[in-house]
Amino acid sequence: MSKKIRNSLLIIFVALAIWFTPVPEGLSPQAWHLFALMVAVIIGFILQPLPVGAVAFIGITVIILTNTLTLAESLAGYSSSAIWLIVSAFLFARGFIKTGLGRRIAYLVLRSIGNSTLKVGYALAISDLILAPATPSSAARAGGIIFPIARGLASALGSEPGPTSRRAGAYFLQVVYQTEGVVCAMFMTAMAGNPLMVELAAKVTGIQISWGMWALAASVPGLTAFILIPWLLYLVYPPELKHVPQAKEIAKEELLKMGRLTLQEGTLAVTFVVALFLWCTSSWNQLNATTVAMMAVSALLIAKVLTWNDVIQEKGAWDTLIWMGSLVGLAAELSKKGFIPWFADAASSAMSHLPWAACLGLLIVIYMYSHYGFASLTAHISAMYAAFVAVAVASGAPPYLTVLALAFTANICLALTHYSGAPGPIYYGAGYVELPTWWRLGFIFSLVNLVIWIGVGAVWWKVLGLW
Repeated sequence: MSKKIRNSLLIIFVALAIWFTPVPEGLSPQAWHLFALMVAVIIGFILQPLPVGAVAFIGITVIILTNTLTLAESLAGYSSSAIWLIVSAFLFARGFIKTGLGRRIAYLVLRSIGNSTLKVGYALAISDLILAPATPSSAARAGGIIFPIARGLASALGSEPGPTSRRAGAYFLQVVYQTEGVVCAMFMTAMAGNPLMVELAAKVTGIQISWGMWALAASVPGLTAFILIPWLLYLVYPPELKHVPQAKEIAKEELLKMGRLTLQEGTLAVTFVVALFLWCTSSWNQLNATTVAMMAVSALLIAKVLTWNDVIQEKGAWDTLIWMGSLVGLAAELSKKGFIPWFADAASSAMSHLPWAACLGLLIVIYMYSHYGFASLTAHISAMYAAFVAVAVASGAPPYLTVLALAFTANICLALTHYSGAPGPIYYGAGYVELPTWWRLGFIFSLVNLVIWIGVGAVWWKVLGLW
């Protein structure tokens, strides 16, 4: 029996086992059956007997066929603005790759500061950060744009997998990977799961987080982590080469090959800056983040930076639309049918002996290190985020503090293992860092990130008046 068949049978078994378990007191049969099928969908996301989008589509179909939800209720999630924000951001990101503007930005940063291995590390990470607001895929950003540059630099400096890996390449790849979770956390549009968490938080707690509020809340802990991590990695995992003036020369050569800034690159750059301005001033201009993203994509289509063929070929956008739309809709219905409030009350009662701070702290630690069992940030979010937020708020934790702390934790756990985020297999597969070292560094920097994001972050959010 193949692994995919075994996983499919396990998913069906779990769904049936929960479905036919007696309905707990205080819940309706409809809420319990919806929970059973949603658990099956989430397990399907984790085990992936079929692609995630296919699992979501089949799950929605079963929910409709079993009369657990109506057709309208089952498809309601696809009208969510968060879904279309991510679709638009994927299309925006395609422009950076298609025009070459992403590579140009990385080489410009490298040319400016890249005369030592530490500075090259910062240059690679800064390039990733610059691209993040309009690139919701860490695989496309860190894997498709930054990785080839980092790998090429390592080779040019005589650092290859094996005996020379520690010369420079191992540090370059680790500094990008260890800062990738921070980059994902900095902006709502930097990771596909972030708008999903915003949507789930709204369903569970009723609070609304705008693009600007997210960026402001992330700014101080994010920049602190961004400044410290490359330097700390340089201390605990030092490269053999310290000064690499040839890195600037490599960047200059690559920029010469690329030639002058093209009209398409210039149009994309202006559109990007305008979109950032509108996102950051949404409280003043009253434009929803999704509206701004759609305006930007429309401008790129009108200017022919993107063609309609580019749009329909952006598989990541439409795959995300299917699976994320299903989750948003099902999560909303779970709350409406009473399951989320019931679960939060039950779990908070079990933790009633703990003060809210201890309860929230415990949930954050559990969330962080349970990621050892996940190969996807979005699957982890789908499985645990809404429930953990509900439990913490029910225990008395301030809603904004809870939503932000768990949302940022959901990003910074990316670097724990070589499989815990989309760029992981790409960077580990390069062969520069041995597996035990990879996991050791992942654990060390998970502690660093928790101290910064939850410690410094909580103080910053207090200053902002969010709790």
